[in-house]
Amino acid sequence: MNVSSKNGSFVDFYDLFPRTVGNVWQPFVTVAPLGNPLKGQVLVHEEQSNVVLLLDTNNGALRQLLLSPDDQESPKRTSWWISKEETSSYKMCREFSHKNWLVFYKEEGNRLIVLDVLEGQTHTISLPINLKSVFLVAEDRWLLVENGTNKKFLLTKRAHMEAEDSEVCQLYALNEEPADMGFGLTTASELSVPHAVSSDQLSSENLSAAVGQKISSPNRIFSDEYNYATIVIGFPDLLSPSEVYSWKRNSSLSRNASPSDSFYYGARRKRGAAKQTNCVTLLASNQIVRILPPGDVPLKDIYPKDVTPPQAAGYLEVTDLNSKKIKYIAIPSSGSLSPYTSWLSKISDADALLAPLGKVGLVSVDMGGGVRLWETGLDSLQRSLQDWRNMIGQEDGRPVQITIQRDSGLDVSSPKHGKVDPKNMPHVGGNTWAGGTGGRDTAGLGGKGGPYRLDAGHKVYQISQAEKDAVPEEVKRAAREMGEKAFKQRLKEIQMSEYDASTYERFSGAVRRQVQSLRIILDNLQAKGKERQWLRHQAVGELDDAKIIDGLTGEKAIYKRRGEHEPQPGSPQQKPKRLRLVVDVSGSMYRFNGVDGRLERSMEAVCMVMEAFENYEHKFKYDIVGHSGDGFNIALVGSDKVPKNNKQRLEILKVMHAHAQFCMSGDHTLEGTEHAIREIAKEEADEYFVIVLSDANLERYGIKPSRFAEVLTTNSQVNAFAIFIGSLGDQADRLQRTLPAGRSFIAMDTKEIPQILQQIFTSTMLSSA
Repeated sequence: MNVSSKNGSFVDFYDLFPRTVGNVWQPFVTVAPLGNPLKGQVLVHEEQSNVVLLLDTNNGALRQLLLSPDDQESPKRTSWWISKEETSSYKMCREFSHKNWLVFYKEEGNRLIVLDVLEGQTHTISLPINLKSVFLVAEDRWLLVENGTNKKFLLTKRAHMEAEDSEVCQLYALNEEPADMGFGLTTASELSVPHAVSSDQLSSENLSAAVGQKISSPNRIFSDEYNYATIVIGFPDLLSPSEVYSWKRNSSLSRNASPSDSFYYGARRKRGAAKQTNCVTLLASNQIVRILPPGDVPLKDIYPKDVTPPQAAGYLEVTDLNSKKIKYIAIPSSGSLSPYTSWLSKISDADALLAPLGKVGLVSVDMGGGVRLWETGLDSLQRSLQDWRNMIGQEDGRPVQITIQRDSGLDVSSPKHGKVDPKNMPHVGGNTWAGGTGGRDTAGLGGKGGPYRLDAGHKVYQISQAEKDAVPEEVKRAAREMGEKAFKQRLKEIQMSEYDASTYERFSGAVRRQVQSLRIILDNLQAKGKERQWLRHQAVGELDDAKIIDGLTGEKAIYKRRGEHEPQPGSPQQKPKRLRLVVDVSGSMYRFNGVDGRLERSMEAVCMVMEAFENYEHKFKYDIVGHSGDGFNIALVGSDKVPKNNKQRLEILKVMHAHAQFCMSGDHTLEGTEHAIREIAKEEADEYFVIVLSDANLERYGIKPSRFAEVLTTNSQVNAFAIFIGSLGDQADRLQRTLPAGRSFIAMDTKEIPQILQQIFTSTMLSSA
């Protein structure tokens, strides 16, 4: 599954691992994803038969790997398996699978098998102890737990890439002493087996926050059934005595907990600990997260007495070492059941499994196959919250607009404005009221056959694009004519209206500081255009009268010629720079303004440019054009007719809003950008800039990002850039990644635009002419 997309790939293993073989055997499979150059390939290990398979998820190829010559490739798949259960199983250590090597061992065995997948080689390490668990705490240092005694040993060896088959490893016994004041281990009989050990260390910042003092040292973080978390300072790099910090549980985790729902599982799980501990260390977040069954969760402390805890597949227990708090998050019960449900009773104490996802994420899978992605770290949650706010708009008092898909199932008749509801109640469907959603014939949002858009501030019920496309041509034509008539009427009203100071202040006040910042940037702009002048000290050209004496002494560079010369830093501009601002006034700007405020943000940006560039005509000539479904060169501000006062500037902002409301659906971003680049280069100027303000909604109209990238780089003389001021989901991020570096920016807040313009202007000064 690619978490950044909506799709995942599926490989059916039923032929390899049927649900039962003789109603006795049930396989326990673990997987390990490999890294470059084997990215996309996964190692599959069955713990009872020790079968190792290599799966290529790119093409579905599957092959078996033999760990030792003793393994025989079976002629039949069923001969991999046996009819009675083994008392011990084989384990795979996958901490460094991203580096394409893994370690295998047998419980109660005394051998470690190191598999190098890339080289196709294995080597064996023989030990003087029988193994219970192995943790790869570093590439060259492994923590071993002895079977029966739970004593810990540290195996040191050279890093895997430097290892040789004949190398001798060192084995050090680790002594655990009881801690004072009742913390940690109190008797030797309580030596526990870790459930999870980190394979890397906490950063100095996180380590200092966890132990409450400024410290920088090698360290590892542990978790077991007696402690929420344990940090061992100095381990594994230093062999001297280590300080141990533990956060002890009030009572140990139950070793034989019943499954959450015995009805689905049937019999109680057999004796012994579950094979999957469901414990993950998140070093970047300074957290340990595990899934616990409800029986191990203090539900009485979490829920009030009058509240019944919900049915849950289990609970995420989040131990946060920064805040020193324990948090519990209920995992919803599965809505469906899998044929493999009964296996979970042998695999997990809870009805779900847990694995890390990246550095700060988690992924859980419940017994119905439901996959959930989790974020628990404070920093990552704050970043995600900010992304969400950027996507749906800031907390500025506006109601958040929600879009709900629906089918009307009714035919259109003829377009009309519709009745105005004096109470402004929400109307869904129908063809009576203006400002309704998901209806037909009337002005509103999310419907079909209406003459123009009208946002009354309600939730939007959106019909499908296919239903909108099915509107008859004569109805579309009538709606278009009515929309054009309403737009012309609106333009007359704008021209005849009195100046509304409060409305203009709403836009101007929001960008007042940004205007001042932009004017400072304009003050400091330098000349870039090359000037034709006499270039002296040349080897060819006309004889320089001032160099005649030098020529008699044998000097060769005594000529001069006319040529272009780079201006000196700080020299005045001979010609003004030229800027064309191409703004998006398409229907999607109006439609989704209630979602993320993109149209108002665009109007604020235009207001900022008009105010900031006032009285800088000697340095910058600018004009502003729009693009929408109606065309690609909609004149808003001409370079020879820039607005001189607030009333004229407000009229331009009102025209932008009106055009987005009344225009036809469609997109002319490419044509508008191409036309702007072509036209601006026809004038003489010190430097050329084309800046496109867009809502990144190109994919709806089938416009490829590669085509947009071609248009931005059409003319090397013109510095063309795109600023995305709106985005549905991660549209803008995905589009930016495909455009040339430095040519696109994302500004979900108008306050960011002056800094972006400063980047644009300075980047051209640093680039070669």
